[in-house]
Amino acid sequence: MRALTNGLARAAVRFRPAAFVGTFVALMMAAVIVSACGIMLEAGIRAGAPAARYADTPVVVAADQRAYLPTRKGVEREDGANAVPDRARLHAALLTTVARTPGVAAAVRDVTVPVQAAPTEHPTTPPRTADSTGTPASTSGPTGTSASTAGSPRTSASTADSPGTPVSTAGSSGTTASTADSADTPPTAGQRTPLTAHGWGAAPFTGIALTSGRAPHTGEAVLDATAARTLGAGVGDRIALTTGAGEHGIRISGIARAAAPGTAGPELWVTDAQALRMSGHPEAVDAFLVRPTTGTDPDRLADRLEHTLHTARARAGAVGASAATAEVHTGGGRGDVEQPGLAEAREMLIAIGASFGGVATMTAVFTVAGTVALSVGQRGREFALLRAIGATPRQIRRSIATEALLVAPVAGAIGCLPGTALARWWFGQLKDRGAIPEPVALEVSWIPMVSAIGAGVLTALLAGLAAARRPARIRPGQALGEAAVERFRPGVVRTPLGLAALVGGIVLAKVAAEESGEDAANVALGVVMLFMLAVSLLGPLIARFCAWLLGLPLRAGPAPAHLASANARTNARRLASAITPIVLAMAFASTLVFLHTSQDHVAAAERRAGITADQILSAPDGLPAGTARQAAATPGVAEAVGVLRTGVLVPVHSGGSRLQIASAQGVGASGEALTAVQDLQVLEGRLARLRPGTVALDTRLAESAKAGIGDRLELRLPDGTRHRATVVALYGRGLGVAQVTLSRSVLAGHVTTPFDNDVLIRTEPGADRAAVADRLAALGEVADRDGYQAARDQDQELNAWANITMAAVLGGFAAVAAANTLVMTVLDRRRELNTLRLVGTTKRQVLTMVRWEALLVTVAGIGIGTTIALVTLNPMVRGITGQGPYVPIPVYASFVGATVALGLAATALPARAALRGTAPGSGSRG
Repeated sequence: MRALTNGLARAAVRFRPAAFVGTFVALMMAAVIVSACGIMLEAGIRAGAPAARYADTPVVVAADQRAYLPTRKGVEREDGANAVPDRARLHAALLTTVARTPGVAAAVRDVTVPVQAAPTEHPTTPPRTADSTGTPASTSGPTGTSASTAGSPRTSASTADSPGTPVSTAGSSGTTASTADSADTPPTAGQRTPLTAHGWGAAPFTGIALTSGRAPHTGEAVLDATAARTLGAGVGDRIALTTGAGEHGIRISGIARAAAPGTAGPELWVTDAQALRMSGHPEAVDAFLVRPTTGTDPDRLADRLEHTLHTARARAGAVGASAATAEVHTGGGRGDVEQPGLAEAREMLIAIGASFGGVATMTAVFTVAGTVALSVGQRGREFALLRAIGATPRQIRRSIATEALLVAPVAGAIGCLPGTALARWWFGQLKDRGAIPEPVALEVSWIPMVSAIGAGVLTALLAGLAAARRPARIRPGQALGEAAVERFRPGVVRTPLGLAALVGGIVLAKVAAEESGEDAANVALGVVMLFMLAVSLLGPLIARFCAWLLGLPLRAGPAPAHLASANARTNARRLASAITPIVLAMAFASTLVFLHTSQDHVAAAERRAGITADQILSAPDGLPAGTARQAAATPGVAEAVGVLRTGVLVPVHSGGSRLQIASAQGVGASGEALTAVQDLQVLEGRLARLRPGTVALDTRLAESAKAGIGDRLELRLPDGTRHRATVVALYGRGLGVAQVTLSRSVLAGHVTTPFDNDVLIRTEPGADRAAVADRLAALGEVADRDGYQAARDQDQELNAWANITMAAVLGGFAAVAAANTLVMTVLDRRRELNTLRLVGTTKRQVLTMVRWEALLVTVAGIGIGTTIALVTLNPMVRGITGQGPYVPIPVYASFVGATVALGLAATALPARAALRGTAPGSGSRG
C-alpha cells in the first residue's frame, strides 16, 4: 500500500507538474531568502581576518573590543556586551608583566597613529645629534631597537616602548592606501598626505627591513617606499608631520621596504617614545607583541599569559585604560587585532542574519504554508475522487507528504543558488561601505543550505498535512460537495491562536508606546510579528470581512463588479491566500522604509536648526590641532569652535540595563562659545557649565538613561574607558547634531584619530563672508551654512541603507509570493471562467470581473498592511525621535501603485491565458 501511495505522488508530480508550479516557486523563493540570511549569520559567527602586519608575530596581546555593564556585585556580564565605538587599549605598564612571564623571549608595545605629512619647501640635513650614531643601513632587518631584539624579558620590558593603534577600515578616518595613487605627483609644501605611523621597536616583529639609511632617533623617521614616493622625500630630507598632539618637523633617516600586501600604507616609523607622545594617549597601547623562547609552544604561552594578566588585573583593579580585559591571540586570531572594527562587523552580520533573518524566515514560512495550503485545497476534487474509489485517509496524507518530499528538496536546492549570490552581493556592499574590514572574506558552507532546504521541506510537509486533514477525514460524498463549493468553517485551532496573536499584538503595542529609544523599537518588532501571525491564522475571517466591507460599493456597480463581490464573499479561503502575501509585503516594506524616512526627516530638520555657524571649515582627513585657533585669529571671524565627532556608550535602563551607542561631539571651546555656532535647543540646565567632568545630553537619550540635571552618569568613552560626568544640560536636537556633548579634551585621548571633523565659525557682524571664506581656504574646505551637510554618523547611513535593502529583499520576496498566489488562484478557476463564457458572459466582462477582484484583494492587503505598519511605527518612531512617523506621500504612493499594478498584472495575464480560444458553446477547457 505504501508503494501505491508513493506511486500516486510520483505520478501526480510527473504528469501534472502544473499543479505544483506555484508551490515550487514559493519554496524556491523561501530558500533564496532563508539561505541568504543563514549565510550572513554564519559569516558573522565565523568572521575573521588573516594576519598581515602581525604575520611574523607568534603571540599578540590586545584588549577586548567590547564593553560590559557590571552587575551590582561588580561581576561583568556577557549579555551587557557592546562593541566599543573606536578601539579599546591596554595600559602601557602591562609590558613589564608580559615580559616577565616565563616563556617570553621578547615583548614590545605596539601603537599605530594616523598622521598627516607634507614635504618642506627646503629639505635639509641637520647636524647629527648626540644620539645619532650613524648606524649603518641593514637590509636584513631594522636596528636600533633593543626592545625587540633583547635576549631577556626584563631587558625588553625596560627598553621597548612602542605603542599604537591599528587603523580600523570600518570606522576610523586613519590612513588610506589610495594615497599611493598620487605617488607620481608629490604633494607641494603644506599639502598634507595621510600616513600611518608606528613605533620602530615593533619593526622586527612585523617584518620591516631597512633598504637605505638607518633606524630613527629622536626627531627622525623611517618611511616605507610608498610613503617616500608619495611625499617625494628621501634620506636626509625633512617633512612636516601633523598629529593630534600638534606639528612636528621630522628628518628622514631611512627608507624601509614596502609593507607586505594587506597591511596599511603608506607608513612611517618613529622612536617608540615619540610614537607614544604622538598617539595622544601615552599611557595606553594597542597591543603587546610577544616572541616565545625557543621550544615554547605559542598556544601554551598564550594560556600562561592569560592567567598572568588576569591575575594582575584582579590585583590592580579595573582603573582607567587598564579597565579593558586583555586577550591573547595566536594563529588566525592575530588578524582580528589588526582589524578593531571586526567586533562591530560581527555584531552587524549577526543582527542581519539573526534578527532580520528571523523575520524573513517567519515570512517565508507564512508564505509557503499559505501557498501549500492553497495548492492542496485546489486539489480537493482529486482527493475526493480518491476517497470515493477506496483510498484511506492515511493514504491521502502519505501521498501529500511524499509530494512535499519530492518537490521541496529540489526547489530548495535550486533556490540556494540565487540565495548564495544574494548573500555575496550583500556582503560585498557592506564591505564597500566600510562596515566590514577589507581583509574579511565571505566563506559559504553547507550549513545554511541544508537549513534552508530543511525548513522548506518541514514547512511544506506540515502545511500540506494540515490542509489535507479535513479532505482526508470526511466522507467521500461530502468531500466532493466541499470541493465544488467552498464551505466557510472557522478552524477550531487556528481561530483561537489567531485571536491570541491579535490580542498579544495589541497589548505589546501599548507596551511599546510606553517605552523609549531602542526599547520601543525592539518591542515594536514583536508587534509586527504578532500581527502578521494573526493575519495568517485569521486569514479566512479577515478576508470575509474585507469582502463584505469592500464589496458594498461593488454591489452597487456594474455586473462584473457585483459578480466580483459575490465571488470574494463565497471564496474567503482563496481570497485569504491572496491577501496574506500582499499584507506581508506592505507591512514590512513600509515599516523598514518609513522608519528610515522618519529618522532622516527629524535629523535633517534638527540639523538645519541646530547648526547656526556662518562658515564651516572641514577636511577629508580631519583638521589638525590648532586649526580652530588659527581660524579664530583670521580677520572677520568672531568665534571658531572645533568639533570632534565620535561615539560613546551610554548605560540605559528602560526595559533592562544595557549599553547603547550614541553619537557624541567633543567641543574644543567653552559651552558658551558653542552657543554662538550651534543651537541645541537647551531644555534644562545651561551649556555654559560644560567643561571637563560634565556632559550635556539629548533629552530622549537622558530619558532612556534615567539621567537628569545634576546626576552623575558613567559613560564609556570611544575606547571603552569608564568616565563619570555630571549632567549639566539637556537639549532637544541631538538626533541631528549629537546625542552627547563633551569637552574635546575628554575625548581626544580616547580616539584613534584626534583630528577635528569640523570647525564651526561665526563671522563678525558686517564682515564680508566671501572674503572671510577666502582667508579660511588655506586651512581647509569652506562651506556656508546653506551648503553644509553635517556628516551623519556612519552607523546612521549604514542603518538607512540596510533598512532599504532589507525592505527590498523582503518586499521583493513577498511581492513574488503574492503574484505567484494570484496566478495560482486565477489558473485554478479556468472551469469557472469558461462556464461564465458558456452562459453568455463576454470575454471583456470576465476580464473586468477579474480586475475588480484583483483591486479588492490589493486594496484589502494594502489597508491591512498599512494599518500594521502604522501601529508598529508609531511607538518605534516616537521612542527614537519623539515625533510621529513621517510618511512621504510619493514613496507611499509608489508602494500602493506597485502593489495594485502587481495585482492587476498577476490576475489579468493568467485570466487572458485561461480564456484564450474559448467562446460561448465551445465547452469547458478546465
